[in-house]
This record gives sequence, structure tokens and C-alpha cells, in this order.
Amino acid sequence: MKKCEDVSKQLIAYLDRRANSAERHEVEEHLAACSACHQRAEDFRKLWGVLDEVPLVEPSLGFDARIRARIAEEPRRGWLGWLVPQPRLAFAMALLLALSVWMAKLPREGNVAGTEQQDFEAIKDLGVLENYDVLSKFDALSEVPVEAAPADQQAQPVNPANDQQPATEE
Repeated sequence: MKKCEDVSKQLIAYLDRRANSAERHEVEEHLAACSACHQRAEDFRKLWGVLDEVPLVEPSLGFDARIRARIAEEPRRGWLGWLVPQPRLAFAMALLLALSVWMAKLPREGNVAGTEQQDFEAIKDLGVLENYDVLSKFDALSEVPVEAAPADQQAQPVNPANDQQPATEE
């Protein structure tokens, strides 16, 4: 059985006899089991019956000719009229342009290239960086002699990271 939502989507096609036989059979099964959907289908049938009784209004013979004449009487805009924008459109375009210029002048947080350029400008005149390769490979701390540890640091607990006692000099 179909759900009520599915049947409500197919109900108009079913009542108009536009649904194929499989869809009609599914809708009929659901209408037999669901009283709410069955009542809705009956309401649609009654409404269509009332609408069928309303007489059709035929337009007069000159209706089409009168409409075409009224359209022809409308003033036509010249070729320049198409170039001049409507006031609302012109205002919206000016506002959009002003907003775009304002947004372009705002500082950007994610501007990495600009930040790198500013950093370079700040440090380019530092004489210390003339020998950057020497400074980057400079390992002066490896040449500093290790002093003997004080007595209170010799009784250190076991280091849990490598499970070894700290090395002591004798």
C-alpha cells in the first residue's frame, strides 16, 4: 500500500484518468483502505462536478482585435529608451560598485603573500643575515662542556619516556 503523501501526488492524475493502469490500481487499493484519502478523492470529484456545471464564457468576436489595438496604442520607447536604465537599476548598480570598492580596500587576513613581503621588507636591511648559511649551520651549543650535576639532581626518578636512569658522571 502507498503512503498518503504518495497517493495525494497521484490523485489528480487518477481522477483525470491520465494515470496508467498500474498507478490507477495502486491508488484504488489505497483509497479502499484509507478513509481520509477516499474522502479527499470524493471531495475532488464533487468540486469537478460543480465546475463542469459552470457555463463557459466565450469572448466576443472582436475581443482579440480590441486587445491587439490596445497593445498597438501603447507608446513605444525609442532606441535611446533601451539604453537608459531604470532608476532602481541605476541605484542598485551604483550601490554595488561602491560596496565593491569598499570591500577591495579592506585588509585581508589570509593574504599570505603580502605578509611575507612585509616580513622581508622588515628584515632586508639587517646585517646579521648576510651570512645566513653560516648562522643556520652554527651549532655552538654542541661545543659547550657539560658541567657536573649537583648532588640533589643525581637522585632523579626513572624517565618514563625511555625507561632509563639519567646518566651521571663519575
